[in-house]
Amino acid sequence: MAIVTKKGDKGWTSLFLGGMVAKDDPRVELDGTLDELCSFLGTAKSLAKKRSLRSQLEALQKDLFIIGAEVATAAAFLNKLKNKIGESDIRRLEDAICALEDRRRPAARIFCLPGKNLLSSVLDVCRTIARRAERRAVTAFKKKAIRSRLILIYLNRLSDLLYLLARACETPS
Repeated sequence: MAIVTKKGDKGWTSLFLGGMVAKDDPRVELDGTLDELCSFLGTAKSLAKKRSLRSQLEALQKDLFIIGAEVATAAAFLNKLKNKIGESDIRRLEDAICALEDRRRPAARIFCLPGKNLLSSVLDVCRTIARRAERRAVTAFKKKAIRSRLILIYLNRLSDLLYLLARACETPS
Protein backbone atom coordinates (compact mmCIF):
# COMPACT_ATOMS: atom_id res chain seq x y z
CA MET A 1 0.00 0.00 0.00
CA ALA A 2 1.37 3.38 -1.01
CA ILE A 3 1.77 6.11 1.62
CA VAL A 4 0.24 8.67 -0.77
CA THR A 5 -3.43 7.79 -1.25
CA LYS A 6 -4.76 11.33 -1.90
CA LYS A 7 -7.89 10.39 0.05
CA GLY A 8 -7.19 13.11 2.63
CA ASP A 9 -6.78 15.93 0.13
CA LYS A 10 -10.34 17.13 0.74
CA GLY A 11 -10.06 17.15 4.53
CA TRP A 12 -11.39 13.69 5.30
CA THR A 13 -9.70 10.59 6.68
CA SER A 14 -10.60 6.96 7.25
CA LEU A 15 -11.28 5.51 10.65
CA PHE A 16 -9.75 2.21 11.67
CA LEU A 17 -12.00 -0.68 10.56
CA GLY A 18 -14.27 1.59 8.51
CA GLY A 19 -15.92 4.98 8.31
CA MET A 20 -14.79 8.46 7.37
CA VAL A 21 -14.48 11.63 9.47
CA ALA A 22 -13.26 15.15 8.91
CA LYS A 23 -9.59 15.68 9.74
CA ASP A 24 -10.60 18.10 12.51
CA ASP A 25 -12.85 15.51 14.17
CA PRO A 26 -12.13 15.20 17.92
CA ARG A 27 -10.92 11.62 17.37
CA VAL A 28 -8.38 12.75 14.79
CA GLU A 29 -7.23 15.58 17.06
CA LEU A 30 -6.79 13.14 19.94
CA ASP A 31 -5.03 10.54 17.81
CA GLY A 32 -2.65 13.18 16.46
CA THR A 33 -1.79 14.22 20.01
CA LEU A 34 -1.28 10.58 21.03
CA ASP A 35 1.03 10.13 18.03
CA GLU A 36 3.02 13.20 19.05
CA LEU A 37 3.28 11.91 22.61
CA CYS A 38 4.39 8.49 21.41
CA SER A 39 7.12 10.12 19.30
CA PHE A 40 8.41 12.18 22.21
CA LEU A 41 8.33 9.11 24.45
CA GLY A 42 10.53 7.50 21.80
CA THR A 43 12.94 10.40 22.12
CA ALA A 44 13.00 9.95 25.91
CA LYS A 45 13.50 6.21 25.46
CA SER A 46 16.49 6.84 23.20
CA LEU A 47 18.05 9.08 25.87
CA ALA A 48 17.43 6.76 28.81
CA LYS A 49 20.47 4.88 30.04
CA LYS A 50 18.59 2.48 32.34
CA ARG A 51 17.06 -0.54 30.64
CA SER A 52 14.14 -0.51 33.12
CA LEU A 53 13.21 3.05 32.14
CA ARG A 54 13.50 2.24 28.43
CA SER A 55 11.19 -0.75 28.94
CA GLN A 56 8.72 1.34 30.93
CA LEU A 57 8.62 4.04 28.25
CA GLU A 58 8.16 1.46 25.50
CA ALA A 59 5.25 -0.08 27.43
CA LEU A 60 3.66 3.38 27.57
CA GLN A 61 4.14 3.75 23.81
CA LYS A 62 2.38 0.42 23.28
CA ASP A 63 -0.48 1.57 25.51
CA LEU A 64 -0.81 4.71 23.40
CA PHE A 65 -1.11 2.53 20.27
CA ILE A 66 -3.95 0.63 21.96
CA ILE A 67 -5.70 3.86 22.94
CA GLY A 68 -5.13 5.29 19.47
CA ALA A 69 -6.75 2.28 17.83
CA GLU A 70 -9.77 2.55 20.11
CA VAL A 71 -10.07 6.28 19.47
CA ALA A 72 -9.86 5.74 15.70
CA THR A 73 -12.53 3.04 15.68
CA ALA A 74 -16.18 3.83 15.04
CA ALA A 75 -18.49 2.71 17.85
CA ALA A 76 -20.04 0.03 15.63
CA PHE A 77 -16.66 -1.70 15.30
CA LEU A 78 -15.30 -1.41 18.87
CA ASN A 79 -16.19 -5.04 19.58
CA LYS A 80 -13.69 -6.10 16.88
CA LEU A 81 -10.72 -4.63 18.75
CA LYS A 82 -8.55 -7.26 20.46
CA ASN A 83 -7.09 -4.86 23.02
CA LYS A 84 -8.45 -1.88 24.91
CA ILE A 85 -7.04 0.06 27.83
CA GLY A 86 -8.44 -1.38 31.02
CA GLU A 87 -8.38 -1.04 34.75
CA SER A 88 -5.28 -3.24 35.01
CA ASP A 89 -3.37 -0.76 32.81
CA ILE A 90 -4.43 2.08 35.09
CA ARG A 91 -3.39 0.07 38.16
CA ARG A 92 0.03 -0.52 36.56
CA LEU A 93 0.47 3.26 36.22
CA GLU A 94 -0.76 3.85 39.77
CA ASP A 95 1.69 1.27 41.12
CA ALA A 96 4.54 2.99 39.27
CA ILE A 97 3.40 6.36 40.61
CA CYS A 98 3.32 5.04 44.19
CA ALA A 99 6.78 3.53 43.83
CA LEU A 100 8.21 6.82 42.57
CA GLU A 101 6.40 8.88 45.21
CA ASP A 102 7.74 6.64 47.98
CA ARG A 103 11.30 7.49 46.90
CA ARG A 104 10.74 11.27 46.87
CA ARG A 105 11.39 13.52 49.81
CA PRO A 106 8.23 15.36 50.96
CA ALA A 107 9.94 18.72 50.35
CA ALA A 108 10.63 17.65 46.75
CA ARG A 109 6.90 17.26 46.03
CA ILE A 110 6.47 20.74 44.63
CA PHE A 111 6.33 22.33 41.23
CA CYS A 112 9.67 22.91 39.62
CA LEU A 113 11.18 24.44 36.54
CA PRO A 114 11.95 21.86 33.83
CA GLY A 115 15.41 21.72 32.35
CA LYS A 116 17.84 20.03 34.73
CA ASN A 117 18.96 17.69 31.97
CA LEU A 118 17.88 16.60 28.50
CA LEU A 119 16.06 13.43 29.56
CA SER A 120 14.03 15.08 32.31
CA SER A 121 13.23 17.95 29.93
CA VAL A 122 11.93 15.57 27.27
CA LEU A 123 9.85 13.77 29.89
CA ASP A 124 8.39 17.14 30.91
CA VAL A 125 7.47 17.78 27.27
CA CYS A 126 5.84 14.34 27.28
CA ARG A 127 3.89 15.31 30.41
CA THR A 128 2.54 18.47 28.79
CA ILE A 129 1.53 16.55 25.65
CA ALA A 130 -0.17 13.94 27.84
CA ARG A 131 -2.13 16.74 29.51
CA ARG A 132 -3.17 18.02 26.07
CA ALA A 133 -4.18 14.49 25.07
CA GLU A 134 -6.28 14.31 28.20
CA ARG A 135 -8.03 17.58 27.27
CA ARG A 136 -8.63 16.28 23.73
CA ALA A 137 -10.01 13.05 25.20
CA VAL A 138 -12.43 14.99 27.41
CA THR A 139 -13.69 16.87 24.35
CA ALA A 140 -14.06 13.64 22.37
CA PHE A 141 -15.85 11.98 25.31
CA LYS A 142 -18.25 14.92 25.74
CA LYS A 143 -19.04 14.82 22.01
CA LYS A 144 -19.53 11.03 22.27
CA ALA A 145 -16.73 10.47 19.75
CA ILE A 146 -15.13 8.08 22.25
CA ARG A 147 -16.96 5.98 24.81
CA SER A 148 -14.39 4.75 27.29
CA ARG A 149 -13.95 6.76 30.47
CA LEU A 150 -10.91 4.57 31.15
CA ILE A 151 -9.03 6.45 28.43
CA LEU A 152 -9.55 9.68 30.39
CA ILE A 153 -8.36 8.08 33.62
CA TYR A 154 -5.34 6.48 31.94
CA LEU A 155 -4.21 9.78 30.39
CA ASN A 156 -4.63 11.57 33.72
CA ARG A 157 -2.45 9.00 35.48
CA LEU A 158 0.04 9.01 32.62
CA SER A 159 0.79 12.71 33.01
CA ASP A 160 1.32 12.21 36.75
CA LEU A 161 3.70 9.34 36.06
CA LEU A 162 5.63 11.36 33.49
CA TYR A 163 6.04 14.21 35.98
CA LEU A 164 7.52 11.81 38.53
CA LEU A 165 9.74 10.09 35.97
CA ALA A 166 11.11 13.49 34.95
CA ARG A 167 11.89 14.30 38.58
CA ALA A 168 13.49 10.88 39.13
CA CYS A 169 15.73 11.47 36.10
CA GLU A 170 17.00 14.73 37.61
CA THR A 171 18.70 13.05 40.53
CA PRO A 172 21.69 10.72 40.23
CA SER A 173 20.95 7.16 41.31
